[in-house]
Amino acid sequence: MASRKNLKKRVNYISGELFTECLVNSLYVPGTDKVKADELMGDILVLQQEFISRISHTQPGNVKEFYAKFRKDFTARVDAVIDSIAALN
Repeated sequence: MASRKNLKKRVNYISGELFTECLVNSLYVPGTDKVKADELMGDILVLQQEFISRISHTQPGNVKEFYAKFRKDFTARVDAVIDSIAALN
């Protein structure tokens, strides 16, 4: 990543897209469990806040490993949210 600012923008963008997908699924797809969708939207907001705060508090000295672990963790959580959105129906 070029900078923390750009990384934060990407995290916000991805989180926003996931939130929007979940909201649209909840409102317009028949048969969607609205309670689970609401819980998932809350989880997405927590995910966004957690990863933004992790960017703000980078571990000094071991930056490469920190961001490698960050990318791995973020990708895993996003994949889990995508799977949860697919399971709402």
